[in-house]
Amino acid sequence: MSFGLRPAAAALAVAGAVVLAGCSGGAPADPGTSPASASATPPASPSPSTSPSPTPSAVYKPADASGPAQNVPVPVLPEVAKTETKEGAEAYAKYWFSVLSYAYETGNVDIFEQVEPPGCTACLKVKEVIKNWHSEGRWLVGGKLTTPVANTTFEKAEDGRYQVAVQVHQEPLSYMRADGSVARTDPQAPDQGNLLMLDYKGGAWTASELGSIVG
Repeated sequence: MSFGLRPAAAALAVAGAVVLAGCSGGAPADPGTSPASASATPPASPSPSTSPSPTPSAVYKPADASGPAQNVPVPVLPEVAKTETKEGAEAYAKYWFSVLSYAYETGNVDIFEQVEPPGCTACLKVKEVIKNWHSEGRWLVGGKLTTPVANTTFEKAEDGRYQVAVQVHQEPLSYMRADGSVARTDPQAPDQGNLLMLDYKGGAWTASELGSIVG
């Protein structure tokens, strides 16, 4: 069984305002209020925008109205996600979305850039929004992604790719100005059905395309 892939449609609804569209298609929907218009006067001494590297003794603190997230756990690729198996493909798909979630919480897109599909226009747009809202003292509250279900029939297509269907849930997202006021809050979006296309080469999985499930 295979699913249809709609490249240009919304594949991952990240809090409604920031939508990750299919990687081979169009740009996301309205990415939210721009930082320039959301913050009239930037702070004289902006606070760091990226969470520090967590240490074993550090305590994770989600972002809230008082400030950005702290000591966000860095996603770790599970050992099973390194294997060319059904379990490995599903584990890698879950890991992929945990990396995107980490970017939303911290503003650090370095790991996401290592796993994003090549030529993903929508990914560039999403990264722009994330980086902008984690700069000049601004931050994001919420937006954490979880993947209740990741499933694949593990049938290799003619092009050598595997399809993994992923249910993605995201917490409501609030855009915070440097002065602590809320620029915008997006309502809870329904869970999204996403289709991650994976290749397995050289002993590792890579994402080649992301789209929404149709049919």
